Amino acid sequence: MEALIPFIIIIAKVVGITFVLTLPIIAYSVYAERRFAAVIQDRVGPNRTGIPLTIFGFKKDISFFGLLQPLADGLKFILKEDFVPSHVNKFFFWLAPALTMVPALVTLSVVPFGSKLFGEPLVIADVSVGPLLIFAIASLSVYGITLAGWASNNKYSFFGGVRSCAQMVSYEIALGLSVIPVLMHFGDLNLTNIVQHQADNGWLILPLWNESGHLFSSVFWNSPQTHEHLFLWIPMIISFFIFTISIFAETNRMPFDLPECETELVGGYHTEYSSMKFALFFLGEYAAMIVGSALIVTLFLGGWSIGFGADAWVVGTFGDWAGLIHLGVFLVKLVGFILFFILIRWTVPRFRYDQLMKLGWVVFFEAALINILFAAVIIAKTRGNLSNTEFFVALGGVIIFSAVMFYIAKSLERMLASDNKSEIKS
Repeated sequence: MEALIPFIIIIAKVVGITFVLTLPIIAYSVYAERRFAAVIQDRVGPNRTGIPLTIFGFKKDISFFGLLQPLADGLKFILKEDFVPSHVNKFFFWLAPALTMVPALVTLSVVPFGSKLFGEPLVIADVSVGPLLIFAIASLSVYGITLAGWASNNKYSFFGGVRSCAQMVSYEIALGLSVIPVLMHFGDLNLTNIVQHQADNGWLILPLWNESGHLFSSVFWNSPQTHEHLFLWIPMIISFFIFTISIFAETNRMPFDLPECETELVGGYHTEYSSMKFALFFLGEYAAMIVGSALIVTLFLGGWSIGFGADAWVVGTFGDWAGLIHLGVFLVKLVGFILFFILIRWTVPRFRYDQLMKLGWVVFFEAALINILFAAVIIAKTRGNLSNTEFFVALGGVIIFSAVMFYIAKSLERMLASDNKSEIKS
């Protein structure tokens, strides 16, 4: 029986994190988006769907403020006709929705949702290469969208699939480059260790405490960790900015939802889909948004950490139950970022496709590359690996490299603009 205990714990984590936490968050993210959009557009939104007691002879239904709307939506998709056009490639047409939904759920297995609950870390797989695993698995979702566009045998769907492939490949480069300074600073790829480091030494973009002392302590200001945190604050803010916007592009959220741009492509890659296959695309987008939000919170905002030195007090006060408090803190941060995603969707207009690609290749690629060099120079200096002379020489080299990179980028942009003008004239 004792040999089965680790297996039972793993099953409990999978069921609890995936089915009890993640799937309800996905469902109610759709509800939150509809309510949030209604507030912005000065309308009501779903507020009546509840328990239909009138069909059982009662005089009034119980609305629950429309909180049962996700259940009604799911029932609707299940009962709708699953229409498959005769001209599609049926195998890949059926495979594509699964390839969109499954990678998003798999990547959640390495995200730490809390510290420890009765000695067990609140993470399904506490692997030593968490960010790399997330990038590797999440990148597979592009196959689902691309296959959906190709298998639909529809020009609009095909254009949506091609757009998605180019967009996701382009922004994965900026996404990967932007996170390198973060990993250089922590010196670790284990997400649990990264969150614990932030709990002890300050969040990555809020470095106001460490385990040696608090903000108003001389011990805090004289600590080498504090010096590195403060000097790296600007490079980390740049990484946070690039990473967050790249997540928007990776998840096909506004203002980067060009693969499903209804004004140009009817519905894009999912034009031919209906019933639960369409629902899987829809839910896959929200699952990817949740994974992206969880990764942002974990890397830059301390994950489950309460911050300001309160985590040690919580563990000392609540003991084995501290994990539940940390889980609640993580979910609050996660919901906050989900609402930020929703706010951007309903307030920022859609980019043109050439603007989208220019932002990824001409701006973010160069900025992320230069940010790596700046962060490397700062880390080397604060850890005593560079003298003052070497530091200023390295800093000058980075500045010269930055100027050359932006000059090349602007030259290429001018060349492309002149070529477009000559094509229009001809």
